[in-house]
Amino acid sequence: MKKFILTLLPGLCLATAFAQQGWQHKDLANDSLFGVSTQKAYELLKGKKSRTVLVAVIDSGIDSTHTDLQPVLWQNPREKKNGKDDDRNGYTDDTYGWSFLGSANGNVQYDNSELTRLIREGQKRFPNLDNLPADTNGLALYKARRREWQIRLVKAKQQLRGVTHARKVIDSILLTIGKPEPTREDILAFQPATMDLASMRTMILQGSKEYPSLSAYLDKEIKGAFEHFTAEVDYLLNPDYDPRASLVGDNYADVSETRYGTADAMGPGSSHGTHVAGIIGAVRNNNLGLDGVADNVRIMSVRAVPDGDERDKDVASAIRYAVDNGAQVINMSFGKHYSPNKSLVDEAVKYAMKKDVLLVHAAGNDALNLDQEENYPNRIYADGSGKAEAWLEVGASGPKPGDHLPAGFSNYGRHTVDVFAPGVGIWSSVPGSNYANMDGTSMAAPVVAGIAALIRSYFPRLSAVEVKEIIMESVVKYDGLVMPRNGSGPQKISFSELSITGGVVNAGRAIELAISRSAKHKNAVSQTR
Repeated sequence: MKKFILTLLPGLCLATAFAQQGWQHKDLANDSLFGVSTQKAYELLKGKKSRTVLVAVIDSGIDSTHTDLQPVLWQNPREKKNGKDDDRNGYTDDTYGWSFLGSANGNVQYDNSELTRLIREGQKRFPNLDNLPADTNGLALYKARRREWQIRLVKAKQQLRGVTHARKVIDSILLTIGKPEPTREDILAFQPATMDLASMRTMILQGSKEYPSLSAYLDKEIKGAFEHFTAEVDYLLNPDYDPRASLVGDNYADVSETRYGTADAMGPGSSHGTHVAGIIGAVRNNNLGLDGVADNVRIMSVRAVPDGDERDKDVASAIRYAVDNGAQVINMSFGKHYSPNKSLVDEAVKYAMKKDVLLVHAAGNDALNLDQEENYPNRIYADGSGKAEAWLEVGASGPKPGDHLPAGFSNYGRHTVDVFAPGVGIWSSVPGSNYANMDGTSMAAPVVAGIAALIRSYFPRLSAVEVKEIIMESVVKYDGLVMPRNGSGPQKISFSELSITGGVVNAGRAIELAISRSAKHKNAVSQTR
């Protein structure tokens, strides 16, 4: 699920302020911004040869018409858009990738949360809930999940009512001001006649301080919140809503089925995936909206993430599709709290490990300690056979060292999250050849995927595990204290306790280490001859 990050609405997560565009590329020593030193990496690589690396983005889809992405989007060299499966891979017309969220009947944009799907199955299994013996197999678990679902639904409805009320009050304020494009100064000059108007005026002034304009604040925070909670009530938490059969048409119960879907790898609602793709590999030095991290990549769109929780079957199919079509790095900016078919995803992950593919996964935006809470997919195999070694779990960091270096929304874990990477106020591509700021571990993961692609491009002999090790060993550590996390108590804690490495990824240091590691490889080879 693509978690929506909100700021100054009551009861919601507080995100940090807008940062300088492109700050993720900056250098801490030179710019006082905790970026990844991208320029230093390219200075070290000057004159070196590279080869194109394929990065798969398993996400909501990518706008294939975006001017900053078109030159770097993967095009299947063995496929033509002619209604035939030219390369005989089972996916007709997969010229830019594939979508496991649609068919000729249309595309899934909204879907349930996994919890809601479990509730729907439980409703079928336990239709007469109150008449069943308490020791009925599975009943206690279903009741616990049902309580969790009911709490979430009640909260979502309350928040929707609150946002709806806020919109009405704000509309009345704007109507009184009477300007098509009011400014903060107009809000300051507004004289509220009631406590309701006064509190809303205060909220607008506080919330819009870090936005470039009042309209930008209202669009993201008010309109965005309204759309988010409307979707939660109408789709994500609604067990009566199920688009699968009519729009995808696969045999959902057949988890071995992988040849389903549509060639429309852009689909509806592709903002998230387009943003992720730009962070990884938007064309560099073309004087357009942003520079991606990697300079010699092709980006494959694999659509498997709706507005709602991704389904295990689709994630497994997407991983296998990406691997079979040559991806060396897979970015996975999604996650959820339940995984009823985790073993299916695990088998796909094992397949990727055998093919030397690096998986980069966003840790999630619930401010949870993943040492204690479940988040899926993850590297630990459910069958007890071990874990995926070529897997990086990524938390989100902000632009400044100090209290707020770890993003307030980011999940963390001393034993479960590998690294942190820039994920606050990240400027990147969105549909329509436009650009926007987004926050989230969803933005941090592609920074790491971009660094991984950069290493694999210039040092192709390094394995996926070696690339992971280089990224982890080259982090910039920060031993300072940061704001307490959920469940950590009132005292500040050390940033080093929030991840395995205790640091933020750094492309410059990673390339420096890759050069050293690659030289050792060459020496070892020459000595064995």
